Order: sequence, then structure tokens, then C-alpha cells
Amino acid sequence: MSAEASSLTSTAGFTLIDLPLLSRSTVDRQELLVNDTAKQAQLWPSGRVLVLDDAGRVTVRARGTELVFAPATTFGDTPPAHAVLLGEQDGIGYWGLRVSSSDDERERVFRWEPPELVDGEQKLDLRLAAPVLSARDAGLFTTASAVLNWYRVGKFCAKCGTEVNVIKAGWASLCPGCGREEYPRTDPAVICLVHDDRGVNGENVLLARGTPWPPGRLSVLAGFVEAGESLEDCVKREIAEEVGVAVRDVRYLGNQPWPFPRSLMIGFAAVADHDAPLRPADGEIAEAHWISRTQVRAILAGEDDSFRLPGLPSIANVMVRSWAAVE
Repeated sequence: MSAEASSLTSTAGFTLIDLPLLSRSTVDRQELLVNDTAKQAQLWPSGRVLVLDDAGRVTVRARGTELVFAPATTFGDTPPAHAVLLGEQDGIGYWGLRVSSSDDERERVFRWEPPELVDGEQKLDLRLAAPVLSARDAGLFTTASAVLNWYRVGKFCAKCGTEVNVIKAGWASLCPGCGREEYPRTDPAVICLVHDDRGVNGENVLLARGTPWPPGRLSVLAGFVEAGESLEDCVKREIAEEVGVAVRDVRYLGNQPWPFPRSLMIGFAAVADHDAPLRPADGEIAEAHWISRTQVRAILAGEDDSFRLPGLPSIANVMVRSWAAVE
């Protein structure tokens, strides 16, 4: 628990005790760099390329704590057409590029086999690597995943159907047929920690299990923002739809990109009546429960294995830990 967490009290609404893991980034990717082809040409010879495979994995070393970059010149004298400029730091340019996996690698991923360790290196996806990567590497991996995932579904113009060209160092596409420009799409989604009305920060948190999830896995509730809907209204609608509970006092906590494939998770807290009946949505929510702060703390400490909380890369994890840290 951080020093900041120890200062939290029940006299104020809780705040996040840590920055969400996928919100960390240190490289400079200002628009000026994206449009400065001369600067890009200057950076390329000494640049580094983060290579993602079909499963979104990259090569890491040192037990997953360090990304392995390929020298930019491995891919030619100039950036390939589908390379995305991730940013610059300390005079070094970083690019991301997706390269097709071998048939054997695809089969290993499909069977969910453990990542193979070869000469101290292995391939990990963002969810496995993020907890131990530096802020720079986590930011680069997150950005590369988000933009390269956009490429997969944005190959053709949404207006006329023509195959598009990638421009602006990977940060836009241009249709040669009708001239339409498009930029990487991000889908906003709310994620809300609902606690009960016993005190300012509650004594219990509302956790649920989605129907696709294995038994024993619980998390806070989330859902996509609909067209014409405010974030706060989305929180109220999603909670009501998923567990049949009305919430109030909706307030912002923080956010994090979630490039699986292209979401932005916007975190909130809200209050609900502890005595209101929980009605899990049929076909969507398998179960929902009020869980005490004492039990959540025991789960986090490894002293209780009644259920599992979201993994460290998810903003849900830091939301739950922050709520549990309140005295």
C-alpha cells in the first residue's frame, strides 16, 4: 500500500492510489513530430521498432521486464508503409510494426500454451507484460497495440470501400478513391465501482461475474457509452441494466486505454442502497454480490481464495485496491 493510501480517510470520497498501469507513457508523440517527415527521416537510422505478432505479443527479456526492439534499419532505409511512429525520447525514435507469426506460433497461441523461453527471451502480450514493464515500455506497447489493432479493421474506406493508404507516420489513413481521412478510433467505456451507502466510502463493494467468465472471478461493472449519452448517464444505465440497482453520486476517478481492441476505460465511483435487491441481467451477469472491505482486503493479501479480483493491468484492479485502502 502506498504512502498516499495510508492518508485516506472516510471523511472524503476515495481516490486512486496508483496510476493505472496502461496509462503510463513517457515518450513525446506531439502532432508536430507526426507531420515532420524530415525529423522522422533523421530518427529512423538509429530508431527502434517494437514488433507485434498476430496475437499482439512482443519479445521481452529479463523475466518480461524489458522490451526487445529491432533496429529500425532491419526493415529498410525508410519506415515501412504500415509502421506507426510511437514517439521520441532522448533523441531515439520508436516505431511499432505488426509482423505475421509462423504457423507454429499461431498454433501455440490457439492452444494457450505457456510462452516459450528461448535464450532468455519470450513472447508476451500486453496483459502479461504490463505489470513489470517500465512506464516508457508500457506506454509504447499500449500505443502500438491500439493503433495496429485499428489497422486491422480500417483497411478499407467506410465511405466508398476503396483500400486506404496509411499517412502521418501511421496516425491516419487516406482514401485514394474519395479523399476521406480517418484516424485511429477509440471506443469510450465506463467502469464503475459501486459501494453501499454506509458511510462516505461504504462498507461493501458491489462485484459481479460476467457470464463468459470462469467461476470465482469477480469485478466491478462496466459498459460501452452509447451515442448521444453522457458518461454519468451511461454509468447509471449500465448499473441498472446489469444488476437492477439505481446509483447516485457518480464521480470520476481516472481512466486508462484498453486496446483490446480499442477502448478507453473511464473509471467512476457511485453509491447504491445496500438493501436494494440485486437482479443480475439474464445472459449477461452470472452473479452479483456485496463484498465487505474486510474480505476484499483478505483477498488482496492472499489470505482468502473465495474469489479472484481483476488482474493488475486493468483499471478495475487499482479501483478496488483504492477503495479497500480507505480506513
